[in-house]
Amino acid sequence: MLRNVRLCVLCAVAAAVLFLLFTAAPSHAADKPVSFINDVAPILKENCFACHDAKKRSGKYDMTTIEKMLAGGSDGEPITPGKPAESDFFTLMVTKDDRRMPPRDKGEAVPKDKAEVVRKWIAEGAKIDAGLDAKVDLVKELRVRWKPPVPPAKYKFPSIVNALAFTPDGKQLVVGGHHELTVWDIADAKLAKRVYTRAERAYGLAFLKDGKLAVAGGRPGQEGDVRIYDLSAKPEETRDGVAILDGVSDPAVMLKQLLDADDSVLCLAASADGKYLAAGGCDRAVRIWDISEGITKAKLEQTVENHADWVLGVALSADGKYLLTAGRDKTAKVWDLKAKESVLTFPEHQNVVYGVAVKPDASVGYSVGADRQLRTWKPTGEGKQIKNAGGHNDEVFKVIAHPSQPLLLTASADKSVRSWDTEKLSNLKTFQGLTDFVYALAVSADGKQVAAGSYDGEVRVWNIADATLVKAFNASPGFGAKAAETPKK
Repeated sequence: MLRNVRLCVLCAVAAAVLFLLFTAAPSHAADKPVSFINDVAPILKENCFACHDAKKRSGKYDMTTIEKMLAGGSDGEPITPGKPAESDFFTLMVTKDDRRMPPRDKGEAVPKDKAEVVRKWIAEGAKIDAGLDAKVDLVKELRVRWKPPVPPAKYKFPSIVNALAFTPDGKQLVVGGHHELTVWDIADAKLAKRVYTRAERAYGLAFLKDGKLAVAGGRPGQEGDVRIYDLSAKPEETRDGVAILDGVSDPAVMLKQLLDADDSVLCLAASADGKYLAAGGCDRAVRIWDISEGITKAKLEQTVENHADWVLGVALSADGKYLLTAGRDKTAKVWDLKAKESVLTFPEHQNVVYGVAVKPDASVGYSVGADRQLRTWKPTGEGKQIKNAGGHNDEVFKVIAHPSQPLLLTASADKSVRSWDTEKLSNLKTFQGLTDFVYALAVSADGKQVAAGSYDGEVRVWNIADATLVKAFNASPGFGAKAAETPKK
């Protein structure tokens, strides 16, 4: 069971560790009045909202708006301003009896220093910040107010590579980092640009027809987004020869935000004709935008809720008619974008399905998953399996259909990348050298090279034809890993 979700769990844990290492948590100054929205609300989000939101309302108590929080639930008003000892809102946080909140079977007690903030807030009169609407959704309000940290100048630990992409000219790689995108010159493995982002992690990258970059990502359990960036924008500064772009607040860099979600967006795909963009994630939904008139006029065309769990992979047929998806619910699915209806479910993996791809003419679907298998199947009719192939010795996370040749490329937890013949499903080449789970995979626009990134921050670029190494480096700026590798002549 743990193996089924280790990709997201490992990424979330590592991201949390990096966040703690690279940022200092704000603390409440003892001599200042307690602010509800800045000091108390974050504590409630961390410890209370999971059970007391608008959907679950445990004890008929919704805490996600000030109005409802003050009104209380089945036990009446929980706060007596000025009297924390008479307020269940506080006493249930610190009690040692069975009434403690959160309940012992739901999690640890609220940390003492956090409970003290709540106590002081009530003692000061349980005041609400001036101008704060009592009806506002606190989850969204906290998200709006949150400010991303500036990425470290030098990484103390390697950054997981969850996504990477070749630039359209094939000369550079864009790699997802910690609250940033890093751009590397492939020829010498030199860091060329750092693009700061709000998202803690980038999970999907796709260059659009106009050269702009679409990025899907987020902060695990906090927020998710899809944003469009112009990597050619003027940098705000150049530091040690590296261009620094502000993708958080500079509108010339971050051109448009297409989605603001409550959890991470895990996958992204653009149609070959450049008309559509699709993204899916932890909210089980896939959103499809019509971008045929340019990104500034992008329109959300439909939202598809076809999976019972996280959507881990998406692919669009070349003609923009079909959407293929991979889910943590152990299925791959096909959606007809024109008819706006489900076509079929492919259940043969019997385990988490991490990735999907589709043949350019939409006649064959491809999927990979935790069962270590690459499977081909009919994306129409009854969705019957055509072939399946092993070869990888661990879970398979990614599959890409080559843009011009009858080839598939896959990436696995067995630390390898493999190429496959689409008809025979025979393993043609094995691309080696990475030493950890391979989460990210990309093929250059000309189809000549494949790049992969792993859990330990390592990136490799190979020639597809003969699997020879082109370049190897660690994509964590300043991290003291081994020097970039160049193949011997």
